Amino acid sequence: MSHPTPAAGSAPDAVTAAADRLLAAQAAGVPCPPVRDLIGRTDVHAAYAVQQRVVRARTAAGGRVAGRKIGLTSPAVQAQLGVDRPDFGVLFADMQYPDGAAVPADSVLQPRAEAEIAFVLGADLADGDLTLGQVRAAVDHAVAAIEICGSRIAGWDISFADTVADNASAGAYVLGTERRSLREFEPREAAMTMSVDGEQVSAGDGAACLGDPLLALQWLARQARDLGDPLRAGQVVLSGALGPMRPVGPGSTVEAVVAPLGTVRFTLGGPIEGAQR
Repeated sequence: MSHPTPAAGSAPDAVTAAADRLLAAQAAGVPCPPVRDLIGRTDVHAAYAVQQRVVRARTAAGGRVAGRKIGLTSPAVQAQLGVDRPDFGVLFADMQYPDGAAVPADSVLQPRAEAEIAFVLGADLADGDLTLGQVRAAVDHAVAAIEICGSRIAGWDISFADTVADNASAGAYVLGTERRSLREFEPREAAMTMSVDGEQVSAGDGAACLGDPLLALQWLARQARDLGDPLRAGQVVLSGALGPMRPVGPGSTVEAVVAPLGTVRFTLGGPIEGAQR
C-alpha cells in the first residue's frame, strides 16, 4: 500500500502521536481524547496517514486483512456525526463473526450497530476505469450484514479526521448466511429494519447508501486503487449503513432484516470463541 503524505501543518510526528494515542486506547480498552488537536479536523491526508499507521501496527501483530468498510454513506449517519462525506477503513479477519454469534462485550469500544449490505468480491478491482458495470461484474454475491462500529475516541466526540484516523470507527461485523447474486436483486431496492431486543430502532433502504450501495462500492474501488491497495477477489466490503446506527449494550440482541437478503443477528456479550480467527 502506498501511504499519503500529511498535508502542510500536520507534521509526521503529529501523525505518529495520533496513531500512538489510538493504539494505546485500543490496547488499554479505554477511549482516548480526539486526535484532531494533533492533525486538525479536516486534514484528509493526515487522517488517512494515521489510519495506515494503525493498520500497519495491527498487521505487524499478526492481523490479516479481510476487506474494507465504507462509512458515512447514509445522510442519517452523516447528520448524527456532523460530517458530509464518506470514508473507508480496513476490515481484519478477527473482526468477523458468524450469524447468531455472541460477540464479546469487550471486543468493541462504545459499540453502535448499523445494518447494511456486504459484497463479497469474485474478481479484483484494480485495472481500467472501474465503471459501474465493471464493479457490478466483480461482485460474486451479497449478504445481509450488521456492522458493530466502535470508537477509540471518548464519547464518539469525532470530527471527520478523527473517525478516518480511527480506521473509520471499525469494530466488528456479522454476516448473514443467505447469499444472492446481483442477477437476483438490485441493492438500491433493498429494504432494512433493525431491532434491539425486539424493538425496532432503525429502518432504511438501499437508496440511503449514496443512492445505491453499488455506487458506494465504486467509490471505494477507485479510492483504494488510487492509494495503491486495490480491492481483491475474496475480500468483503461493507458498503455502508442503510439507516441510523444505534448504541448497543452488553446482553442485548440485535437483529436486522435486509430484504431480500434475509436476517442477520448477534448478541453482545459472550465467549471469545464466537469470533472467526
